[in-house]
Amino acid sequence: MTSPATLAAALRAHAQGLRCHQAAAELLIAQNWLHRADFTSRFITVHPGTGGGQPVAVIDWPAVITALGASLPCSGGEQRMLKITASLAGGIPVDLQDTITGLDDRNIQLLLTAISRASGKPPLNWGNS
Repeated sequence: MTSPATLAAALRAHAQGLRCHQAAAELLIAQNWLHRADFTSRFITVHPGTGGGQPVAVIDWPAVITALGASLPCSGGEQRMLKITASLAGGIPVDLQDTITGLDDRNIQLLLTAISRASGKPPLNWGNS
C-alpha cells in the first residue's frame, strides 16, 4: 500500500496548475480517505512522473460515485463530501441542496476553503476577521 503522504504528494503533483483539481485534492487530503485501503486500492492509480519527476495520482471519480452507497461504506457526511470533491475534480454534477444539507462545521469549513481555492482566492481565515 502506498503511504497517505506519498498519495497526497502525487495528487498535488497531478493537480498542479489546475485550481479546481487543486481544491479537490486538498479537500480529499483533509479527510480520511487516503488512510483507507478500500478507497486507495480501488480508485487511485499512481503513475510515474515524467522525466523521473514526482509521481502523479489519478482518481477514478465516476467509479467512486458509483460505489457510494453500494460497495464503499461511509457515513452520510462522507458521501456528501466525496460527491462535492468529485464535482470539483471530475465535473460530476452534484445537487447542492441535497449535498450541503447536514454538513457539520468542519466539513463546511473545508468546503468553503475549497471553493476559495478553486476560485483562485487565498485560503479563507474564518473566525479571525
